[in-house]
Amino acid sequence: MKAIITKQPGGAEQLHVTDWPKPEPGEGELLVKVKAAAINRSDIINREGQSGYLKNPVLGIEVAGIVEQTGPNTEVKVGTSVMGLVNGGGYAEYAIMPAERAMVIPEGLSFEEAAAIPEVFLTAYQTLFWLGHLKKGETVLIHAGGSGVGTAAIQLAKQIALANVITTAGSKEKLDFARSLGADYCINYKESDFSEEVVQVTNGQGVDLILDFVGASYWEKNLSSIKVDGRWVLIGILGGAKKEVNLMDIMNKRIQLTGTLLTPRSDQYKEKLTADFMTAALELFKTKQLQPIIDRVFAFEEIQHAHLYMEQNKNIGKIILKVDSSS
Repeated sequence: MKAIITKQPGGAEQLHVTDWPKPEPGEGELLVKVKAAAINRSDIINREGQSGYLKNPVLGIEVAGIVEQTGPNTEVKVGTSVMGLVNGGGYAEYAIMPAERAMVIPEGLSFEEAAAIPEVFLTAYQTLFWLGHLKKGETVLIHAGGSGVGTAAIQLAKQIALANVITTAGSKEKLDFARSLGADYCINYKESDFSEEVVQVTNGQGVDLILDFVGASYWEKNLSSIKVDGRWVLIGILGGAKKEVNLMDIMNKRIQLTGTLLTPRSDQYKEKLTADFMTAALELFKTKQLQPIIDRVFAFEEIQHAHLYMEQNKNIGKIILKVDSSS
């Protein structure tokens, strides 16, 4: 089969298509004929050799396709159209998916749309509800409102929690799109101090929950933006990882600060998260209350261009790799 690996750790030029052994499903696993895969920042981290999350030399953590073969002790039938997270190996014509992580693709969605769901919606659901404990009617500040996780989080916060959503982004285009997804108040962080606007729009109270993709460079502004007893979930470090902090700031506001990464979580954790997400949200894709957001679809052979495009940080929503165009 055709698969994409890196020649050596480094830039996008290290990615190349090669012949690779077709995997065999083991107990509790599915062999999926991949129709589409999605590009994620964790793929870039693994490509650069900065992380040991995955043992599979083939990159890619989420796919959509058709079950071609099943291992022992699986209930999913051959021929089922599924989407889900994989333990690497997604950039290939065939990939192994744990059966307990497979989600049946909602009717009406293309394989490209389905591939845009698992990582961002599961991450957003985990951070909003499992870790952030978002309650109905609360106010949440979602940074990177034009990103894949950001667009998913805005929708989930509005549709499930009926939350008041404040979001930040660096362009009018991204903010307008976030507003179209349900964001109530949108802030261009390049043009104004988002913390001042957050304090103003919340009548001096601050927000109940922050979803933070940025990290160090937003530390003081996030502290100003969060209310007493607020929750703050750190899910990215686009603005740096190191920061000298005064821990009394956290103690004085009684802030619950949680850091998380989804990709290195255990199979059991991902299975439980997938099951909970399916119960709470999968039906909303059928009714179009939730929508997968795709910025651009690249051909399989354009993998280097796809990674470079993500690194430019101009996308709104997901970047998809079309693996198999046959019916």
